[in-house]
Amino acid sequence: MSEQPLNPTPAGSHDADATPTGPARTGSTAADALADAATDPAAADAATDPAAADATADEAAALRAASFERARRLRMEPRFPGGPAADPAGSHHERRIRSFQPRRSRVTTGQQESLERLWPKWGLDIDGKRVLDLAELFDGLPVVLEIGFGMGEATAQMAADDPGTGILAVDVHTPGQGNLLGLADKAGSTNVRVANGDAVILLREMLAPESLDGLRVYFPDPWPKARHHKRRLIQPEFLDLVAPVLKPGAIVHCATDWEPYAEQMLEVLTAHPRFENTAADGGYAPRPAFRPLTRFEGQGLDKGHVVHDLLFARV
Repeated sequence: MSEQPLNPTPAGSHDADATPTGPARTGSTAADALADAATDPAAADAATDPAAADATADEAAALRAASFERARRLRMEPRFPGGPAADPAGSHHERRIRSFQPRRSRVTTGQQESLERLWPKWGLDIDGKRVLDLAELFDGLPVVLEIGFGMGEATAQMAADDPGTGILAVDVHTPGQGNLLGLADKAGSTNVRVANGDAVILLREMLAPESLDGLRVYFPDPWPKARHHKRRLIQPEFLDLVAPVLKPGAIVHCATDWEPYAEQMLEVLTAHPRFENTAADGGYAPRPAFRPLTRFEGQGLDKGHVVHDLLFARV
């Protein structure tokens, strides 16, 4: 999540009026002026005049500032009126390492229709401005939190198989959000709510103590390069946020097909004083029947990957 890191100046973000079309080159720099002076005697005085050089530099700075402001407005605008916000908590202003990058890839017509029709009923933005009343949100059902659901196929199947459990599913992938809403609606499942934004903000600011009956983190980004390990979601600091919002006995269920990450998960969870391994041998657990075999998992198995499940109880 695959926690917020956008390019402040995305390609194509410049307006037509910001692109110079005439010989004056509005966005030119002092260096451009000096280059002009080599072929244009009339420009020589301007190129060597400090005041003129300052003016051209100021113009370039103003253009850059305008470009950044346009990019900032684009990041803040929702793609669909009444749908998930582009950055609900303004989290790009919060300086911390995140475990995910927002992905705003192409949304199909069906996903868009689901977002427009179902988001007002089953969607919520993680804005950090309120504490959620999960009993009201899920009509009194016990609630598990799922962080990172991809395209939502496994989540929709778990919701359909267990209508007595509410699933609060968090992701930042807009097509996946629309797809999950559509799948749940097609199956007649009313026990799914889709949360858009940073799960860390949700855990830290929007969930009451001991309000969750479980946490599911399936196939999070393994960040395989050593310099990126700090971005992995399952860290001691993350578990410190998770423990207070889980009820005693609630299960943290992780799954990964990346062996080194599985080893880190096992080490971090075992070392944390608020969690206890449910596996008798203190290792990995068999895949529970309630966790479907995902498309992503199937692809990994076809490549010879070994999938590890970890189930730890909150003590």
